[in-house]
Amino acid sequence: MLAFSLVLAIAEPVRSLEVRVSPTNPQLGDTLSVSIETENSGGDIPQVLAQEDEIEAFAVGANRFRALVPTTPLDRPGRWVIQVSGEGQTRNIAVWVSDRDFPTQSIWLPPGKDDLQGTDYEFDRVAEFKALVTPERFWNGPLLRPNGGTVTTIYGVRRYYNGVFAENYYHRGVDYAGGYGSPVVAPAAGRIALVGRESDGFEIHGNTVGIDHGQGVTSIMLHLNRIDVREGQMVRAGEVIGGVGSTGASTGPHLHWGLYVHGKAVDPVPWRFEGVE
Repeated sequence: MLAFSLVLAIAEPVRSLEVRVSPTNPQLGDTLSVSIETENSGGDIPQVLAQEDEIEAFAVGANRFRALVPTTPLDRPGRWVIQVSGEGQTRNIAVWVSDRDFPTQSIWLPPGKDDLQGTDYEFDRVAEFKALVTPERFWNGPLLRPNGGTVTTIYGVRRYYNGVFAENYYHRGVDYAGGYGSPVVAPAAGRIALVGRESDGFEIHGNTVGIDHGQGVTSIMLHLNRIDVREGQMVRAGEVIGGVGSTGASTGPHLHWGLYVHGKAVDPVPWRFEGVE
């Protein structure tokens, strides 16, 4: 009987845990998509650590899960380790994240906007919004361009403000020089989770709309001249949410679109052209 049990134990298949990370050649600012496939259904959601930071994974199908890992210009390039635990196993995946050159820019704010400090109300509301990790996924496929204006400032730019270098700062999005009042559309479906107005204390961000796309992915639109949506409203990709303005700390009419993954601003460009799955 003992020998028979031993044979069964040896014959029992080893549980598999398959992990893939894309893109295969990431650079700072990219979002790493960690795809996980397990052998047994009904098991626990795998645990994911990226550089020792816990990243929540979500089910995307039978025995399949996905976690999104943000990288930013403030991170160290080089060898990143992504650890995935599940099915009684642990996999350590090494990923090389390349460095990237980010340009430097000087911004001169006009009198009246050069000494804006922002308000606790503004910063608290924005921080609460960026921390959202809702279980539903609302986006699908590549994201849309939120305004038809020319891109004036790309993601990741470092800045001097009125001659003073901003430490630990990088441009956390893309700026579009759309005409004053031109439509701003939702880059993907989601829930309006933040509406902030300059008149209510949004001194830096100006009139603001934040969209929760689900599973830790959020968009924030700044400096609007008007807001056409309300908090709690569901919007479709391409639906108008407001108009381009110059409210808050702004030197002229433009839209700032910031895309966040688990609270960190990532480059929206790969999300627009390749999509992140």
